[in-house]
Amino acid sequence: MLRIAIVGCGKVADQHVQAIHRIPDCEIVALCDRELLMAKQLGERCGVSACFSDLKEMLHAVSPDVVHITTPPQSHYSLAAECLNAGSHVYVEKPFTITAGEAESLIQRAEDRGLRATVGHNYQFTLEMLEMRRLVKKGFLGGEPVHLESYWSYDLGDSRYASAFLSNRTHWVRQLPGQLFQNIISHGIAKLTEFLDDELVEIVATAHQSEQLRSLGPGDVLDELRVLIRDEMGTTAFFCFSTQIKGLNQLRIYGPANSMIADIITGSLVRNDSRPYKSYLTYFVPPLKNAREHLRNARRNVANFARRRLYQDFGMKELIERFYSSIRSGGEPPIAYREILLIARIMDEIFAQIYPDKVSNQAASAHRENARKRLQPSIQ
Repeated sequence: MLRIAIVGCGKVADQHVQAIHRIPDCEIVALCDRELLMAKQLGERCGVSACFSDLKEMLHAVSPDVVHITTPPQSHYSLAAECLNAGSHVYVEKPFTITAGEAESLIQRAEDRGLRATVGHNYQFTLEMLEMRRLVKKGFLGGEPVHLESYWSYDLGDSRYASAFLSNRTHWVRQLPGQLFQNIISHGIAKLTEFLDDELVEIVATAHQSEQLRSLGPGDVLDELRVLIRDEMGTTAFFCFSTQIKGLNQLRIYGPANSMIADIITGSLVRNDSRPYKSYLTYFVPPLKNAREHLRNARRNVANFARRRLYQDFGMKELIERFYSSIRSGGEPPIAYREILLIARIMDEIFAQIYPDKVSNQAASAHRENARKRLQPSIQ
């Protein structure tokens, strides 16, 4: 029986609780939040009495096997490091850390202690993504992917939601190097890194502010992002993040022969073959085959719903369950460390291009802080 603790008891923590409750042989034994009331309220909802406002106290009192960290990104590194030092495996909500340097340090710390770490890229484990991955391995594309496209839309909701961070320069979203982007885009970037080589030769990022956001507040927060990527093997990728395009969360993957589109919103996987047809058949056969694909997806979703495999947190439940399995078996974690590090590197480069002054200032600040720590005498 794995003993689980959750640090950070906001809205996303409820999703973790629901997913964990679907997994056998594990139990939530403790909750922790700087605001003790938040931990107690979540505890009342999920039947957990051990609630804490101090992480160190919780780790000492409970000694959990796994800690889920669901706090704002700025605290991910320090909290995860403390949990690893205490001997707990860590599941860290996205983004894994603020910088690639922190990600590398955290992964190295986990490996040095024989522990596991993963990041909350649960959309990698939805039913359609699992099917897509199976077909890629089976050779449906006719070879290695040659081009990838990841689209991630984000609804700002009503003006009150956006105004919460637009009007407050000290809001934690505004303090991130990549601001709004940094809290969201790792989901979309993660879909690309699985198929990209570690050596990237080109990353070109452009960003701007939409008219909707401009009407709500200051001009330093951007919400439209486009990124071009090319790796050493010649594989190319395009990433689009938008608050103005509604309901478009897709991965499109193109091979030498065929292609696929995994749609996160509709839970569907559309397979496209590039077989040529003679004369006017080109106008008739492909649309009919495309219609058949959508019908196949509808039937599959109905069947999965009937078998209770189709629900909103399936991807999170699947990722968590695979992570727990890797802990029990000593196998590799469900998301390769290579991919976690590559995501962090890509995001670092994106933010350096679109927020050069903000990233430079934060880098200089981090450098000064590291230097200060090195000069401090050791406390025996």
